[in-house]
Amino acid sequence: AKRVSFLTGYQSKAYAARYQQLVGRVENKEKELFGAAGDLSTAVARYYFKLLAYKDEYEVARLYTNGEFLKKLEAQFEGDYKLRFHMAPPILEKKDKVTGHPKKREFGPWMMKLLKIVAKGRILRGTPLDIFGYTAERKMERALIREYEAVVEDILTHLHKDNYALCVDLASYPDGIRGYGYVKETNVERQKKKAAELRQALKEGKTHAGKTDDRTDNRDDQRKIA
Repeated sequence: AKRVSFLTGYQSKAYAARYQQLVGRVENKEKELFGAAGDLSTAVARYYFKLLAYKDEYEVARLYTNGEFLKKLEAQFEGDYKLRFHMAPPILEKKDKVTGHPKKREFGPWMMKLLKIVAKGRILRGTPLDIFGYTAERKMERALIREYEAVVEDILTHLHKDNYALCVDLASYPDGIRGYGYVKETNVERQKKKAAELRQALKEGKTHAGKTDDRTDNRDDQRKIA
């Protein structure tokens, strides 16, 4: 319920309902097979949310302007102070000649007014009018959401008590996706490789990556004998 509330503020009620629906399907499947929801439902609730709530320009702007940031500043500082922001907006990206990584630029207090406008634009997120959505990083983040939804569909199709641990591991692969920019890209590639291995093991009837399901082995042996 906490995450549904967050996603409603992050984007919309429909966006939050998308999250709630998939998590609910996993919970219902666990209850059907095992009598109660467990680690698998928890993993999907945690990591599907993580992918849906990626921190883009709209979210950064919302967090700066929703009032909480200024409350914290006022509690820590007195007198006449000025805000300066150090950011590397993708649409103004300038890379370091040595490292090749994006360089941050300094922006003055006027940035807060612009952030308020950007925060209101979150309703455009993922639409053709989303000017930030055309960058490689934003496309990657949207693709990760679709890929995770496909992974959960595979889990719902193949789940049984013997491969439960494998399914939980597969549902948890976004845990290693952290950071921003080139750091996140590196982590994404590593975790996608891990997910592909686990997903293949699931489809092949294994209970763990690299370990064949004993029941499958027995069926193969019986066919050979026949």
